[in-house]
Amino acid sequence: MTDPSASPSAPAPLGRLWFYANYHCNLACRYCLTESAPNSARRMLPAERMVRAADQAAEIGFTDLGVTGGEPFLRPDMPETLVRLAELLPTVVLTNATLFRGSRVERLRPLVGAPVAVQVSLDSADPTPNDALRAPDNHAMVVEAIPRLVELGIRVRVATTLDPAVPVDEEDQARLCALHRSLGVADEDHVVRPVVRRGRADTVGMGVVARIDDLPPELTITADGAFWSPFGPTVRDGRLDTDLLLTRTTDPLRTPVAAFQRVMAGRPPGDDSRLGIR
Repeated sequence: MTDPSASPSAPAPLGRLWFYANYHCNLACRYCLTESAPNSARRMLPAERMVRAADQAAEIGFTDLGVTGGEPFLRPDMPETLVRLAELLPTVVLTNATLFRGSRVERLRPLVGAPVAVQVSLDSADPTPNDALRAPDNHAMVVEAIPRLVELGIRVRVATTLDPAVPVDEEDQARLCALHRSLGVADEDHVVRPVVRRGRADTVGMGVVARIDDLPPELTITADGAFWSPFGPTVRDGRLDTDLLLTRTTDPLRTPVAAFQRVMAGRPPGDDSRLGIR
């Protein structure tokens, strides 16, 4: 009997649905995909829009959700929004973790017990190379923040982004792994990925050049439309890149899903992970 999932006419499988919650950030990282900075236009995706899309995503068959920015936690409504999203599908939120002090940590208590993972950026075991890419004292603030989240009972993931033009320092990577373990983050929650040459990274000539076939096929919703991947709605020289734009329409979600699956139908299985971009 023929497996219907193997049929060329079968819909492409759906995985994670991403939301760009906002574009402004308290940092201006050297390789930022979206040229985010404190003075960037906010271009926020309303909480109700995200929740409505998440509800539709659960019905359509997405497996989980991702929230990124900008720095999502600059939005006061982010903890409550994450809880509402996680009631529909498991959720991961990306953050630089530099805001998690004092009352901002207490504001995260609603996440305890919810299927939410907080993914924190940490690029090196040593402050100097890490902070050169991100911001002064970034390393120290992140190393202080992670145990606060872990002690609160929130699952933490660590994401390390490396410039593929620079040889990997195996000793530094080993010390970084030892560091995240000492902070309470398990090996399975450590993600290592290359800088992608889009956004500010393209301006400074950093990272790997990635075509659509190299990027993870994860439908991404922003205030500007629906994109092929979270690496799609990038900004260079203040202008939004539209080469990976699927549709300007994002509601109902089935409209960009249909466009996404049409593109997916032309890709061979497993061809989305050749560069280890996730």
